[in-house]
Amino acid sequence: MSLYVVGLFFFAVNDALGKWLVVDYSVGQIMMLRAVGASMLLVPMLLRQRVGLRLDGQLWLHAARIVCSIADTYSFYLSTRALPLADVMTFYLAAPLIIVALSAPLLGERVGIGGWAAVVVGFAGVMVALHPSGDALSPSALVALFGATMFALSITITRKLRGTHWLTLVTHQTIGTGLFGAATCTIVWVTPSLVDTGLMFLVGIVSSACFMCITKALALAPASLLAPLQYTSIIWAVLMGWMFWADVPTPSILIGIAIIIGSGLSVFLRKRVAIDRRPVATDA
Repeated sequence: MSLYVVGLFFFAVNDALGKWLVVDYSVGQIMMLRAVGASMLLVPMLLRQRVGLRLDGQLWLHAARIVCSIADTYSFYLSTRALPLADVMTFYLAAPLIIVALSAPLLGERVGIGGWAAVVVGFAGVMVALHPSGDALSPSALVALFGATMFALSITITRKLRGTHWLTLVTHQTIGTGLFGAATCTIVWVTPSLVDTGLMFLVGIVSSACFMCITKALALAPASLLAPLQYTSIIWAVLMGWMFWADVPTPSILIGIAIIIGSGLSVFLRKRVAIDRRPVATDA
């Protein structure tokens, strides 16, 4: 669990850096240079641990995971161009609920009536945060919500592919996003300054550290148990948005956050109680 929380903190740092850069550069350009930065961390680790890049299991699942990661990354950066960081992260708070919903049909994890009720309440919280109106249901908001769905699906698939080494999964994910960025950045290219190039490389290093922690955590614990920890990311998003952009969340955003966190924590607590009540094997 601690690995997942650390990974989410790195996520917040990555998100803040990305929002800072996406004002002046295209999303594809950031994704490409981010992948270059990530390779500075991944290549030495691959060589040191002697981990291969061979993909075990169903190749279509690996391909689906990479596509979801690309869609998630692109959607996130694109939506932060128009929305405050805390608002985007509020939409991403729907991800744990989507993970819980997907964990039953895709992973065979038992959710139960209480879990499904929490999912419904959580989505109600998302709707409160969205504050359905012509302005709130803007293209940027819908892009953020789509990105959250892709993030949730990629996390669920990651759990299903836990038989593959976590470093291999992260490397292929990085290669996929980097190639997509390279293919799209030629549409709009702005030559970055030396400082901004360094920041894009730093985004790659931080994002790699994030995915390493999260991927390894998912190999050790059920996705539905870790998912509610996602809510800690909103704390970092609100703090960084206030510190760097003076973004203050609206009342509807705060109410929606409270509803979503409450429903997510109920899922977490029910899981913990179920785990604690499992009979302990004893020697005959």
